[in-house]
Amino acid sequence: MAWGRTSGKILSWYEDILNAPGKGPSLPILAKMTPNIGNMELPALAANEGGADGIAAINTIKSLTGIQLQTFSAPPSVHGKSAVSGYSGKAIKPIALRFINDLACHPTLSGIPLSGMGGVETWQDGLEFILLGCSNVQVTTSVMQYGYRIIEDLTSGLQAFMAEQGFSHLFELVGAARSNIIHADELDRQSIVYPIIDRNLCLGCGRCYVSCLDAGHQALSFGKDRVVHLNAKKCKGCHLCLLVCPVGAIHPGKRVTKPMPKE
Repeated sequence: MAWGRTSGKILSWYEDILNAPGKGPSLPILAKMTPNIGNMELPALAANEGGADGIAAINTIKSLTGIQLQTFSAPPSVHGKSAVSGYSGKAIKPIALRFINDLACHPTLSGIPLSGMGGVETWQDGLEFILLGCSNVQVTTSVMQYGYRIIEDLTSGLQAFMAEQGFSHLFELVGAARSNIIHADELDRQSIVYPIIDRNLCLGCGRCYVSCLDAGHQALSFGKDRVVHLNAKKCKGCHLCLLVCPVGAIHPGKRVTKPMPKE
């Protein structure tokens, strides 16, 4: 395991590793990328030059799952000792999607097959990888949790989506979202989306108010009547309120042009 994590960062090893199978079965060889690196394009380029038939990403993320407060050891422990190891599952999906996007957008890697993995639990998760450029998706942790039957859920859900949306072949969806991922500097900074509060769903719990007051822009007011009001002049459109609402009573409105500040 430790050797695998190390080899993923040493670019000069890729050609030797990829040529190791020698005259073995004529199956495609995918180079699996470690996410424990800042720039995944570098090892992917080395793997491509070394003869890999495709790139698989991402591998597990080096981590500690916690510290047991009674023993001061990290679980799982062996005689009270533990080690940094690989973390997988749904929590790593946003990180995996970022790396897949980086690989798919690299001009030299254009055309090399990508196999996506990292946090896939539903057909929607799998489709997100495909939309960013993966021609197939791998699942491991979810099979450990739910068994192989989850594959049937993934395929049937994706098939239903394709039929509903009028897609006849999976490859029509590969990379379809890539053009919508741009550099942060290219985003429209002159527009804003204000949150809309559904009074019929709102519980009056005040969570949105507290979050906006202590960690946002103090754009919400909350009186004794337990009714939340938005001050649009202070709102920056961060949607923190939407994220913390426990019942989904807050949703994004339409994108509008920001009001011009008064001189």
